[in-house]
Amino acid sequence: MQWQGESVRKVTGGRRRPAAMKRRAEIGLAPADTHIGEDRRKIIRTFGGNDKVRALRAAFANVTNPTNGETKKVKIEKVEKNDANPNYVRRNLLTKGAVIKTEIGNARIMSRPGQDGVINAVLLE
Repeated sequence: MQWQGESVRKVTGGRRRPAAMKRRAEIGLAPADTHIGEDRRKIIRTFGGNDKVRALRAAFANVTNPTNGETKKVKIEKVEKNDANPNYVRRNLLTKGAVIKTEIGNARIMSRPGQDGVINAVLLE
């Protein structure tokens, strides 16, 4: 868990005396780091009692062909490109905006696997 509240120190380096202690609403969680592999998901209770599904590993993606609007469930082979971080390509991490190599061609991930628990992608021409 990570605390994402206000720092005790000011920008100048002086000490700020907090009026309240740490709150549960200020707690954050580590990123999911979704990899390619046999499907593995985790359900997380979010603020307000809702649920969020995290994809920890995924083997398949829902790929849509923009020319005819047809969607297929295809196997992910590897990560081709990721503008967010070049190291994600080496580690085969799946994030939004990553270009993945599939059975039917390259596709760009449009969903957020660590937030939605599913991988939706659009086929690149």
